Amino acid sequence: MRLAVVGGGSTYTPELVDGIARLRDELPVTELALIDPDAGRLELVTEVSRRMLAHAGHPARVLATSSVAEGVAGAAAVLIQLRVGGQAAREVDETLPLRCGCVGQETTGAGGLAKALRTVPVVLEIASTVREVAPEAWIVDFTNPVGIVTRALLDAGHRAIGLCNVAIGFQRRFAAALGVDPARVSLGHVGLNHLTWERAVHLDGEDVLPTLLREHGEEIAGSLGLRPQLLRRLGTIPSYYLRYFYAHDAVVREQRSKPSRAAEVAAMEARLLELYADPGVVTKPELLAQRGGAFYSEAAVALVASLLGDRGDTQVVNVRNAGTLPFLGDEAVIEVPAAITAAGAAPLPVPPVEPLYAGLIAHVSAYETLALEAALHGGADRVRDALLAHPLVGQDETAEELAGLLLEANRAHLPWTVG
Repeated sequence: MRLAVVGGGSTYTPELVDGIARLRDELPVTELALIDPDAGRLELVTEVSRRMLAHAGHPARVLATSSVAEGVAGAAAVLIQLRVGGQAAREVDETLPLRCGCVGQETTGAGGLAKALRTVPVVLEIASTVREVAPEAWIVDFTNPVGIVTRALLDAGHRAIGLCNVAIGFQRRFAAALGVDPARVSLGHVGLNHLTWERAVHLDGEDVLPTLLREHGEEIAGSLGLRPQLLRRLGTIPSYYLRYFYAHDAVVREQRSKPSRAAEVAAMEARLLELYADPGVVTKPELLAQRGGAFYSEAAVALVASLLGDRGDTQVVNVRNAGTLPFLGDEAVIEVPAAITAAGAAPLPVPPVEPLYAGLIAHVSAYETLALEAALHGGADRVRDALLAHPLVGQDETAEELAGLLLEANRAHLPWTVG
């Protein structure tokens, strides 16, 4: 079975390779095709991937190519984990909004919109190639902003599911706090990608969220950058990304006072690539845990295994709303537990969502619709509308200024801005 990875030169890839090696019984990969236009990075990541698999005694071949068509041909599944513009573009996404007093973040707010504008057309082009040379392949999108990219893929009729590591990260963390096997823990996870809340944590079917909040609330809140009082009052655990909404001004002050996350990651990637070049490195470097994407490999392997094996198990994914949240249109993409079979992902029923969360979900979902329109059709007015609709921007003059700044900074990636 061939598994193709578009963006295979990413420093994330050894995380995935580690999962393939450890979970070989779940997903019997015989060929791993790494696809990337950066020949230098691709060579380093390919060689360390080969060493890792050999060290683990895994028989899979690792192929490297810059050609999407060559890499995905005959693949059973295609993982997309690319970053258009690299860390340099991310640096702009994270710093430019600060000039207008807005949060600088690569997946939400103004930075997330800029990334969507750059990314959606590229991903759709890749998906068209997959449709031509591997029409039965599932596309698993890990590329941010996952919700918008996944909706673009689904609207274009592709066999696609969006994946994020937030839910599995929480599941593993809660299991560790409870001292139990993660398989015994499931989540009442609801929202949009990077805009979710855990409204229940089930241990063998019993909701233990109140116990978690009582015994570990301070620690959990601290890791999220939120006040423990908020978690206790809500009785839920928001994802880290809710900090950009619940503590917007504090985040802006922090971001203005220290180097960007993009700068940190760029330095980390340089060090990781040095490690990958070392022939003695045959396992996943510990530094990779700081890169982000924890448990990405387990989530990806589990999803692909269930799609190909028709398992019918439950996993948290990004999927069409299809009536699950009645206050959103059916075409919206949400992040909830879903049954995974060979037919795809079917969202499971969700208890009614409280207005405090439903309002923000609906607000951001409307923004995502406008963001996708801007990514697909271009136009400064569409960009302004999307920014005006986003609750992290939401002001006329700010939206207009940001639109001009973002379009100018991303002109090299947006052909429609020329002329």
